[in-house]
Amino acid sequence: MDFLTDSFLSAILLIWTLNHDLLVIVGVSMKVSSISTFVASLLGVPSGFLIAFSEFRGKRLVITLLNTLLALPTVVVGLFVYAFISRRGIFGTYDLLYTQKAIIIGQIILIVPIITTFTISAVSRIDDRYRKAALTLGANLMQTARIIIREARFAIVAAIVMAFGRVIAEVGISMMLGGNAKGFTRTMTTAMALEYDKGEFVLSVALGTVLLGVSFGVNIFCNYFQGKSRL
Repeated sequence: MDFLTDSFLSAILLIWTLNHDLLVIVGVSMKVSSISTFVASLLGVPSGFLIAFSEFRGKRLVITLLNTLLALPTVVVGLFVYAFISRRGIFGTYDLLYTQKAIIIGQIILIVPIITTFTISAVSRIDDRYRKAALTLGANLMQTARIIIREARFAIVAAIVMAFGRVIAEVGISMMLGGNAKGFTRTMTTAMALEYDKGEFVLSVALGTVLLGVSFGVNIFCNYFQGKSRL
């Protein structure tokens, strides 16, 4: 118990004094996770809308595949991307392996199915009369999509927050594609794993505390945004 208390107090001190190594690691995590979530949202939200309101052959199969990909292990994504960007891979000439770009690519692949699937679920629950009324009043596809997405915005924002939580807490992709290089591709989760292996628990506890704080802060912002939007 004393060991845990001492580690936690030392971790709080690291955070309070804005330890340089800690800030660098947190900065890398926030950067790659934010970029991957932003890009995945640009891909996933429109895709979810199109799938939900389009009728095409194989639609049920597409939705089933997306639902299956929700449980996709991060190490599988890491292995898949590694095969393409390693020196012997198709994109090996671009020197993407062990860079932040590689982590971002892997994380985008991981969370696009999450955002797409939950966007499909969100817009499918909206009363079809909204869409019919918009089309009757002469709205084009983009205007209709804006109306539907506005009605489903709370569920869509929740899906994006969930996706961000998934990537900022993942380990496999960051480790396999980033290489855990200090000051460059070392994220909070990979640093925690490394420090644990070394028996250095203080930095691990500090990073874990920051990780929980970031997740808590994002959820508070999401709830605040939803509350303000309802006013």
